Amino acid sequence: MIKLKECLVILLLSLIPFVGFSQSHELKKELKDLQNYNENLDHRMDRLEKMVDDLIWFERVGDVAHIDKLYIYGPPKWKEKNPTAKGAGNPVKFWTYAFFPKNIDVNKKYPLIVLPHGGVHGDFTTYYTHIVRELIAQEYIVVAAEYRGSTGYGKGHYEKIDYGGLENEDVYASRNYMIENYDFVDENRVGIMGWSHGGMITLFNLFNHPKDYKVGYAGVPVSDLVARMGYMTQSYRDLYSADYHIGKTANDNLAEYRRRSPAWNTHKFQNTPLLIHTNTNDDDVNVLEVEHLIKSLKADGKKFEYEIFQAVPGGHSFDRMDTKKAKEVRVKIYQFLSKQLKPNNPINSLKDIQKAGYRF
Repeated sequence: MIKLKECLVILLLSLIPFVGFSQSHELKKELKDLQNYNENLDHRMDRLEKMVDDLIWFERVGDVAHIDKLYIYGPPKWKEKNPTAKGAGNPVKFWTYAFFPKNIDVNKKYPLIVLPHGGVHGDFTTYYTHIVRELIAQEYIVVAAEYRGSTGYGKGHYEKIDYGGLENEDVYASRNYMIENYDFVDENRVGIMGWSHGGMITLFNLFNHPKDYKVGYAGVPVSDLVARMGYMTQSYRDLYSADYHIGKTANDNLAEYRRRSPAWNTHKFQNTPLLIHTNTNDDDVNVLEVEHLIKSLKADGKKFEYEIFQAVPGGHSFDRMDTKKAKEVRVKIYQFLSKQLKPNNPINSLKDIQKAGYRF
């Protein structure tokens, strides 16, 4: 069906030069209608995929975790198309996943891991299955927000995107929700970890709310949107300059892209224990972005730990895969987190991680 619509769009475009003004106007209207249909169909497919994936979560981790999906809210949109319209200025509502160990004792306290997903318009999916299982096995509680701009919730939520902006506060709101609503969540043992865009959100949460996190891990984090706009494709840049998003290119509003870049905001970091990883063959977040972040942190005299991995197979997802190397790296990550969060069953070896995250 989608291919048929695309063919019709191409056909209509080819006819426009050969028809009169009135017919051309009608064809352009038909073309716009078809493009809108295609766009709406894409969002419907995303919602269907999301519903299917939500069911798969129960199959993949339901044996070790209680799974819930909660409807909460964050700050209002950073800009309103019509500031005087009914409902303008209302908080942005969104869903968030919550995972609880099945053997939880509600009379005790447990550490919380905040786990923001990646992707410009991504979502939290069963891609994270083994990571969630590994965290649950250590007796962490996990919260994963579907912050503004995430896919799977229709065009409206998609176009609320605020990359490097108030999405960070959505994730922070998910942290606060867990503490406010579950007495067994230890507010003094909260960590945050994420990869790519999720690594960027991790950094901004540590920058903006240093007293509310004990530790953070940023894997292959998007760090410098100014540099990123230079080496990515035009279609990628268009996601940012869209009217409903930033609305301008980096060339037209450099300050706005810097405001949304961790590497240009390292002065805000208050030395919360932080581990950063990058990979020299990353085919998404080029290592130059993370190198800029590291140099900026050092220039500001900040304390943190980092490792630049040399061309590890897997590129951007090198430590989220199921390879032996990926598991070895995740052991390092868990050991770093556990120093501050002190989970009941910390992972310290490959044997531990295999038992925690895999059925065999």
